[in-house]
Amino acid sequence: MRKRIFMVMAVLVLAFALLAAPTAYAADIVSAGATKADVETEDVAVSTDSDNLAAAIDGCAFAVGDFERASKGSNREIADEYHGYSYYVGSKSSTLMYFVTEAMVLVYVDPDAAGAAGFDMSSADDQAKLQRYLVALDTAAGKGNALIPESATWRFTSEKENVIDGVSYGFLKEVDGSFYNCIVGTDGADVTDSAHAHHVQPLFACFSSLIPAADAVIVGEPTWSEKLGSFMSSLDWSPLFVTLKTTFTAIVFIFVLGLAAAYFCLHRTPKFRNVFDTIFTIPMVLPPTVCGFLLLLALGSNTPVGKWFIDIGFPLIFSWPATVIAAVVVAFPLMYRGALGAFDNLDPNMLDAARTLGWSESRIFFKIMLPLSWSSIAASTVLAFARALGEFGATLFLAGNYLGITRTIPIAIYFEWMNGNTDIAIFWTIVLVIFSFLVIMFINLWSQHTTRYRKGAVEE
Repeated sequence: MRKRIFMVMAVLVLAFALLAAPTAYAADIVSAGATKADVETEDVAVSTDSDNLAAAIDGCAFAVGDFERASKGSNREIADEYHGYSYYVGSKSSTLMYFVTEAMVLVYVDPDAAGAAGFDMSSADDQAKLQRYLVALDTAAGKGNALIPESATWRFTSEKENVIDGVSYGFLKEVDGSFYNCIVGTDGADVTDSAHAHHVQPLFACFSSLIPAADAVIVGEPTWSEKLGSFMSSLDWSPLFVTLKTTFTAIVFIFVLGLAAAYFCLHRTPKFRNVFDTIFTIPMVLPPTVCGFLLLLALGSNTPVGKWFIDIGFPLIFSWPATVIAAVVVAFPLMYRGALGAFDNLDPNMLDAARTLGWSESRIFFKIMLPLSWSSIAASTVLAFARALGEFGATLFLAGNYLGITRTIPIAIYFEWMNGNTDIAIFWTIVLVIFSFLVIMFINLWSQHTTRYRKGAVEE
């Protein structure tokens, strides 16, 4: 009888221990029933202030502020010890953080902050509201990066250490005076390795603060004029000035060198003309990056030319003159080919007649060849100008990307887009298109006016 009583008591104790054990081996983990696909965020007011991204709901006692995303973590050792796939928290006073994997969103809520903000961890309604906050903020801060998966399971916890399916999720783990959020196997192994038995693929992590609704600062959506004013006032205009200075300087050299090269080839024998024509034209068929690389090899710091410029106190590469050189090299062939074609179309008998009258070659060039070829030369100048204006590859190779010095508009477009500043990239694209259109239209009208004037003079 005593043995039976003892067995019953043992069973009851074991059952009580199982019921009291933490869910998934972690205290206070609560699973939310809804997935992202079920979450409605229309009533969530999200601040437009990117420096203090916050969200609030009318009538809700708590709010979320200071929202930040960490798109990438690190899988390296910290202080000579492996702690798993880690996201750096630093000295942030974050009281609301979460991991996002392909299958789960694990949200940590600081108990003290929850109490001060009026958030009840055991309330399904509060969990649903917090879930709506985080989905809305994640969408606002995503900027084209990965978002919370639609079918991910949501879990909420107030514990800093949580073990779920053989994986340890740690919040605010202090290592060498800094704090990290870490994901590691219970065996201490790398769970991001696909060969691990409990493989997990972290997508990103977020940090924020759970605050009373009265402390939330929600900046409303500005009007289009306010947006434009703010955008213009915060925009760095140096790429425009660098581009204009570079292009207008380059077109002077391109114009003079192109005419000189065309005139030079015009008086060469066919054999030598073919050789020089190939040399002058080859930058037009080579990719701009190849041109830039060749210029770097020719003018670099280790070359005789580069060393000479350094010795005289005028380093050439990665300087503003390098942007001019790159623009001249890639745009020169367009000017040269257009001018050479225009000179070839002139009547040689007319030029010989001028010579018999005692005209010098310079007078023939400026009084006959240049005026009669002006329409083609103007068109070539326009094409060369547009090519220099949009030069990217050779400039980046030879001059680099130095703000206010070598960053032209094409380079600014690329790096702003790479940094996620799509609005700035679109703005500079529009500026480049409009400016190119205006310049080409002006020169074309000028060329047409000159042609009509010349025709009128001939008819008279």
